[in-house]
Amino acid sequence: MPVTGDVFHLDKDQVPTHWYNVLADLPFEVPAPRPPLARDTGTDEARALRPQLPLSLYRQSTGKGRFVEIPEPVRSEYQRWRPTPLYRATRLERALDTPAHIYFKFEGTSPSGSHKINTALPQAYYYSRSGVREMVTGTGAGQWGTALAMACHPYGMECTVFMVRCSYEQKPYRGTLMRLNGARVVKSPSTLTEVGRAALRENPDAPGSLGIANAEAIEYAATRSAARFSIGSGENHVLLHQTVLGEEALLQLQLAGEFPDVVIAAMGAGSNFAGITFPFYREARTHNPDLRFVAVEPEACPKMTRGTYALDYTDFSGVTPRMKMYTLGHKFAAYHIHAGGLRYHGAAPIVSAMYDNKLVEAAAYAQTRVFEAGRTFAKAEGIVPAPESAHAVAHAMEEAVEARRQRRKRVILFSMSGHGLLDLGAYDQFLSGEMLDSEPSDEEIQASLRSLP
Repeated sequence: MPVTGDVFHLDKDQVPTHWYNVLADLPFEVPAPRPPLARDTGTDEARALRPQLPLSLYRQSTGKGRFVEIPEPVRSEYQRWRPTPLYRATRLERALDTPAHIYFKFEGTSPSGSHKINTALPQAYYYSRSGVREMVTGTGAGQWGTALAMACHPYGMECTVFMVRCSYEQKPYRGTLMRLNGARVVKSPSTLTEVGRAALRENPDAPGSLGIANAEAIEYAATRSAARFSIGSGENHVLLHQTVLGEEALLQLQLAGEFPDVVIAAMGAGSNFAGITFPFYREARTHNPDLRFVAVEPEACPKMTRGTYALDYTDFSGVTPRMKMYTLGHKFAAYHIHAGGLRYHGAAPIVSAMYDNKLVEAAAYAQTRVFEAGRTFAKAEGIVPAPESAHAVAHAMEEAVEARRQRRKRVILFSMSGHGLLDLGAYDQFLSGEMLDSEPSDEEIQASLRSLP
């Protein structure tokens, strides 16, 4: 277990053998999914409601056991790049003149460049064992689509990805990376599905949303007998798989001889946030009962800071089960900010329940402020954060400045969920002064919330 300068390493045999199920330790019940409301749409949407999850993943989503063993074939794949490094950002500390100790867990060393492959690999493993031959999904900025394409390839499965249109155009090399791994990449809204065609009839220039992309993926998968829909965030089993990164971070901070005062992560639907925070939630009771958890979202899609806690669909067309979650309404379409992975209308049911019970906090930032934080971090530490990850950087810097103001040490941990080397076009727009901020008005949010079932 070597420590090299400001980097805290683990050996390959220290890759966790189990995922952690936070449901075992929550002091309340997370509301169960409810069936979609019956309605006469004139289309054969009943096909879209066939079971999508293999029984193994369904059991992971509903089980209450504290730990779930990672299958050896999956753990062996993890060991290709895991454990990922934990860094102490000493240069950023000096730049901010803060007494705080800032640590970040860097998931950008994975083959896909982000944390998403932590769940893509087990999902591909379980789906292939159940006889599925094609995985179909929606993706925002492309990190999830890239990870799933890479995970499907070793199992000989086809992969079809509906990618949100604005991100498809902003980040063309994400699509290239998916196609390199054999995936079919479709710009969403598309003409392949009724959901897509309807969205295009309403607005031919629609920028798309993750809700629409997922709805298209569900509809498309329903037409192919050997295909199933897969999702990269929000669902309980996805959050479970991501805890591999938090379990590693626990061991690495032990090497540093510290335990955090605050754990921070960007918030889309919640897999990145859950992955880094859930294991620390378990350990906080004995190490630091005052530990805080902060989910950071964009002002352009403020489901936790400005949304409502209600039953809602996870897809645009409303064919999925209804989840109790913080939501802006499943018809909400966020401004096409560059952090496309955070443009989802709802927060994971587990994270939503924790927020409603005041176990976690939330903050929201404008796009230009996020990219300014990303630039500061890149100059100090030499790593370009993905736009999503830069949200966590922005809040970590704010916590560090507050520690300076109070003149007291604070241990800050955040998840650097991915690198931004395929997002340099976005940074170029920021550096040129062309980047704009946008957030929904109260009227727009209320109009979208009227779509709640």
